[in-house]
Amino acid sequence: MTRATLPVADAAEVREHGRALARRHAGDLGRLLLLHGLAAICGLLGPWLIGRLIDEVAHGTTAGTVNGLGLGLLLSLVSQSALTYWAVQRSCRFGEKVTAEVREDFVDRVVGLPLSTVEDAEPGDLITRASRDTDALTNTVRYAAPETLIAVMTCLFTFAALMLVGPLTALPSLVVIPLLWAGTRWYLRRSGASYRRRAAGYVALGDTLAETVPGARTVEALGLRSSRRRALERDLGEAYEAERYTMWLRSSWYLLVEFSYVVPVVATLAVGGLLHAHDLATLGQVVAATLYVRQLIFPLDDVLSWMDELQIGFASLARVLGVSKLPADRQATGARPHGQELTAREVTYSYLPGRDILHGVDLELAPGERLAVVGPSGSGKSTLGKLLAGIYAPDSGTVELGGVRLVDLGTEELRSRIALVTQEHHIFRGTLRENVTLARTATEDQVRHALTVVGAADWAAALPDGPDTVVGSAGHPLTAAQAQQVALARLVMADPHTVVLDEATALLDPATARHTERALAAVLGDRTVIAIAHRLHTAQDADRIAVVEDGRVRELGSHHELLAANGAYAALWRAWHGD
Repeated sequence: MTRATLPVADAAEVREHGRALARRHAGDLGRLLLLHGLAAICGLLGPWLIGRLIDEVAHGTTAGTVNGLGLGLLLSLVSQSALTYWAVQRSCRFGEKVTAEVREDFVDRVVGLPLSTVEDAEPGDLITRASRDTDALTNTVRYAAPETLIAVMTCLFTFAALMLVGPLTALPSLVVIPLLWAGTRWYLRRSGASYRRRAAGYVALGDTLAETVPGARTVEALGLRSSRRRALERDLGEAYEAERYTMWLRSSWYLLVEFSYVVPVVATLAVGGLLHAHDLATLGQVVAATLYVRQLIFPLDDVLSWMDELQIGFASLARVLGVSKLPADRQATGARPHGQELTAREVTYSYLPGRDILHGVDLELAPGERLAVVGPSGSGKSTLGKLLAGIYAPDSGTVELGGVRLVDLGTEELRSRIALVTQEHHIFRGTLRENVTLARTATEDQVRHALTVVGAADWAAALPDGPDTVVGSAGHPLTAAQAQQVALARLVMADPHTVVLDEATALLDPATARHTERALAAVLGDRTVIAIAHRLHTAQDADRIAVVEDGRVRELGSHHELLAANGAYAALWRAWHGD
């Protein structure tokens, strides 16, 4: 089965999302910019007052005037400090608020992914978007975006103040604009693609690690260490080259930026000196203009410094938004199933175009029936199970529950009626009780009953804090068999009327598996059960058995009927017993 790479949003979609976010928080953003604007204005009074003081002294003045200008300078500095403190505090709160919203929005997007996409997507792609990309986006929203807005606004105010001091003294500062414009344009035209390439390199590296680390024992057993090492070195090399290229872009651009900081100050001093010499500008104007140009460096440096972070955030946002570009694999019509009959008619399915895994499968399951699906590996058993559970939508044909197609049921409606339990499991960080009650809230007796049904009551009671013991990441470790028993206990709590068990007891030892299967059979007595397994003792207990070979249901009947037919099932049974 091929893995699907999740899509990435284009630049227009990212910009529109940014504008929508700004509109949603227009009030907070406006107040934030107002505070920073007032702080910037207070800061701009300093150079003007210094220039005025110089001119007053040059033309002769009184001590009162000097004291008044000095007091004004002091008040401007105090006001700027107070407003800046208040503005930064509001900026931090605003950043945290938007960051929380972005993270919650991403979780909503991931949880709302089509079931088939979650099943088929590259694990490294999902992990990278949920960790590296959201972290980068958080840093952008929390710091880069507001700091850049503030710095741009400060630059505009500073240049306006520079023009008010004197247009002639302001002109030299413009000499660097063409250089900065050309250099920044050169950088931006290349940086977007390079950051996307860098992100893709980390995804490939993450995928290879996700494949290699869990399968380390298999790698060792089959002598695949060299090939896996080569794959890791290849992916690491690609990620390194992408990182190196982006670093070269940044270094080249920063060199130009640093040079651009010096030119305006020197030009303003030189031209200002000539203007003063020809009585076209006062000494105070030249000093104030030079101070403003020097002061302009700091917000401009902030803009250019955060530009790199904005590019990373832009690429990360494109990947995060790309999650929502996936078309839904179902459209809830509001139809309600009339009954619990599960039917599949002329169902076909393929992971790759033109290469069907299932070919014209027909099945009808009555409420409360137990169907075992058996067959050789790769025959399509698990794919059929996921179609019957509503994970996949058939390429052709229909899978219906009570006369309603599964793709016409909403996800919540579908999961309340049909549950899928596979040999893949996950223990969330939290107490054992919280893990068991993920499907719905339950009382102490209900939790104990669910654990007892799946044979987990004894070891659960022996935990340090019983069912209240923290398990999962950094918690009390559970064995693979215990984790699968927890997954089965969730099934008991979910209480669906149809259950698809896809090798659900594969990680349990035969005795425990047999005990768990019998216990589940007792609890799910009036429910439809579809059991996909290689262990044929499961098939022996079923009402009917479907033998799947090459994507087709070759045989269908009870255990004794199929043994009497002496076909594919009989051959599997004899092989199972070593006959």
